[in-house]
Amino acid sequence: MKFKFVIPALLVLGICFSFVYKLADDPFSDLIKRLQEYNKKYAQEKVHLHLDKPYYAIGDDIWLKAYVVNTLTSEPSNISKALFVELIDEKDKVKTQLKLPMNGGITWGDFKLPDTLSEGNYRIRAYTQWMRNAGPEYYFDKTIKIGNSWANKVFTNTNYSFTKENTTEKVNAKIRFTDKNGQPYINNEVAYEIQLNARNITKGKATTNNDGEISINFANTQPALYKSGKIVATINLPNNQKIVKNIPITATSNNIDVQFFPEGGNLVQSLPNKVAIKAVNAAGKGEDVTGVIVDSEGTEVNRFETQHLGMGCFVINPQPGKTYIAKVKYKDGSEQSLALPKVQTSGYVLSLNNSTPDKIIVKIMMSEDLIGTNELKIVAQNSGNVYFVTRAPSQKQIITATIPKKELPSGIVQFTLFNGANTPVGERLAFVNNTEDRINTTIENLKPSYTKREKVDLNLLTSFNGKPVRGSFSVAVTNTAAVKPDPENETNIFTTMLLTSDLSGYVEDPNYYFLNQDNKTLLDLDNLMLTQGWRRILWKNIISNIPPPDTFKPEKSIGISGTITSYGGKPLPNSKVSLFSSSGGFFAIDTLTDAQGRFNFDNLIFTDSTKFIVQGRTAKNKKSVDIKLDVVPGQIVTKNKSTGDLEVNVNEALSGYLKRSNNYFDELTKRGLLERTIVLSEVNIVEKKNPAQNSSNLNGGGRADYVVTADMLQNCVTLVQCLQGRVAGLIFEGSVPYLMRNMSSGKRPMQIVLDGMNVDSEFLDNIQPSDVETVEVLKSIGNTAIYGSQGGGGVLIITTKRGGGSTGSIFAPGIITYSPKGYHIAREFYSPKYDPATPDNRLDLRSTVYWHPHIVTDTAGKGPFNFFNTDEAGTYRVVVEGIDMMGHLARAVYTYEVK
Repeated sequence: MKFKFVIPALLVLGICFSFVYKLADDPFSDLIKRLQEYNKKYAQEKVHLHLDKPYYAIGDDIWLKAYVVNTLTSEPSNISKALFVELIDEKDKVKTQLKLPMNGGITWGDFKLPDTLSEGNYRIRAYTQWMRNAGPEYYFDKTIKIGNSWANKVFTNTNYSFTKENTTEKVNAKIRFTDKNGQPYINNEVAYEIQLNARNITKGKATTNNDGEISINFANTQPALYKSGKIVATINLPNNQKIVKNIPITATSNNIDVQFFPEGGNLVQSLPNKVAIKAVNAAGKGEDVTGVIVDSEGTEVNRFETQHLGMGCFVINPQPGKTYIAKVKYKDGSEQSLALPKVQTSGYVLSLNNSTPDKIIVKIMMSEDLIGTNELKIVAQNSGNVYFVTRAPSQKQIITATIPKKELPSGIVQFTLFNGANTPVGERLAFVNNTEDRINTTIENLKPSYTKREKVDLNLLTSFNGKPVRGSFSVAVTNTAAVKPDPENETNIFTTMLLTSDLSGYVEDPNYYFLNQDNKTLLDLDNLMLTQGWRRILWKNIISNIPPPDTFKPEKSIGISGTITSYGGKPLPNSKVSLFSSSGGFFAIDTLTDAQGRFNFDNLIFTDSTKFIVQGRTAKNKKSVDIKLDVVPGQIVTKNKSTGDLEVNVNEALSGYLKRSNNYFDELTKRGLLERTIVLSEVNIVEKKNPAQNSSNLNGGGRADYVVTADMLQNCVTLVQCLQGRVAGLIFEGSVPYLMRNMSSGKRPMQIVLDGMNVDSEFLDNIQPSDVETVEVLKSIGNTAIYGSQGGGGVLIITTKRGGGSTGSIFAPGIITYSPKGYHIAREFYSPKYDPATPDNRLDLRSTVYWHPHIVTDTAGKGPFNFFNTDEAGTYRVVVEGIDMMGHLARAVYTYEVK
């Protein structure tokens, strides 16, 4: 993957092709220089996540390793030092977000899937702040199925059928409701609501029949706008329990979208043109079709047939004065006539032959009127790095050249044809698969078979060009009897870094193109290049000197920064700013603002859920200041582009895995190693209003010996005045609160908790009574015990009216609370160790047998690791992925038997 910037000289001469690259300062040379400068200044990042499994169950852990590279160098990125990883549900809402510290382009972490989640098609999305400038299309965004058997009472199976009446699409959905054992729910009322593109279309009620089924009919009157959605079905179970199921609607019709893509971008009259075809169904998956090409006189000029996932190609030579249509025939026997793209009377055709293993043949064809008119140029680049530049006079109608693939990097190479005005007039993608630029991995000491619970002691051996290589590697071991692989649809470090990260839209079965290197696979991959859009480099931006957005700066460390101003908005230089936190021990630091009133606390390291207090004072120590923190807005969640990966019946698709995982979770529950949410029967309770709803009280809001509410704090100047004499046993010395019972035994002050943070007693003087929502006084041992030794002197829980916000909340002049996103602390994967001398009779049913995110190979290219097999027989699959310091990639799969 790592290649130096090159502009090679003439490689092979074709038909009268004169390759001359002049380094003079002409407009085209300037354009190439601008591209280089643009790429250097705005180098992008790519991210790949290696997951331990392709799918999961509620109760599982998702273990992940992140690899982030710099597209300029292809090496592990040092642009960013933090990575965001999100778990997103079917409603396009972030359920969990991790912020992982990153060093040298690698990091790792994990998600716990609690039983409060429901089954569905979730997404794992990863990006850096710097990547946000390029947009969500660049992010790692993978759809994963998460099933639910362990904490699920209702299972659904849905089948859709479609009809069409004029322009209205009609859908019938048959939904079957069963329990965990497959027994139908009979005569249960179901309320349902149909939502298409988040808009409510219709709703109603139905009753399940003897098979546990209901039938729902609905119409889509705007098929161009509403293409997918969900059914929200609520079934009533005994004891008035209601279970809500969200069932995806991946399509509302059987329609197939067929598109035609002329090679190079244009159909040109009187020139042979290759045209690619792509047919996609309403759910986003490829559908194979056949057909014929007919001219305007009704003459058949060619036939076509898609070869793989609805993609194929054919050749046509458009003649003057004629138009062309494609008569497409679908699997159900129906036909449709579609017009081919408009034929241009003048233009260029850029054609590539990428079928040979060692070279790419480039061919330029032009209409007769363009012969001898101007000089043509070709640029071949990958992620903005130019690998080939050449010029050619347009003296011949056909110009060819041959480029050795060893001069090109692995991945997608973009060929662009420029005319004499340096305007792009043709573009073509080619995929280069140089296997010699990858890390070679082998596993030493791996036996073909083992016994249950046997120790597997291995050495990972890595090399590049025959020499040992140092790198970071992740290893996942699963039992294929429980976790069945889907090799063609796998996402791995090759599919992400070399293919999908440089293509727009959804790529179906990405690993299919890496499993074999036969002629059919190469042809299918080339058809993918012809039909999938490019998005990494936009020449129009280079030509027009339009820089990319840089709203989001690379995150090098965690910092808290902002501006101190007067109430009128005037910056206040030399103001003192203090930062406090009591999470994990008391922390305090001071700084002064600069001439613009700016302050910055940089290079902070803290975990998630850490709370801070920022205090500002003028140079004359006055409190009358405004603190404006620099808060980076969160990333919006876009719609899932991988519609073809959505599964309507997730639990059924994962039924085998769920059955095994259910046994595993039950075993852990018996041992007390797994927490489970207990759902109680519904009880009607007359609500008693909680006076401290927003409290951080560890006992629960309002559970205190006395609660002082906002209406009691209206007629006093300071908070101490409000509390003095109001609560029995509470006294103050200065502004320090004490319980009277402690005055004679050590004189221990009360602990003060402000919006969830432990603060010193001096803060009481800074808090305006009008900003306080409640003050909870904890005196008795029953209420203070939860605070341990800190609560020995009693506790004051102060909740402000605006406290606790992650974006910063003012609760007193010159003071603000802030809860920024901190680093996630990755857990260690539990791998049991079995000793024959101390037998362990507990069942071991792990589906992920072993996970190690960071195996570092030494100077000899070796990285040892070991683990124990489980109690389940089967074929165990070892997946290794990794990267070295030069950006070379590694992936390999090994198997062994457990008997």
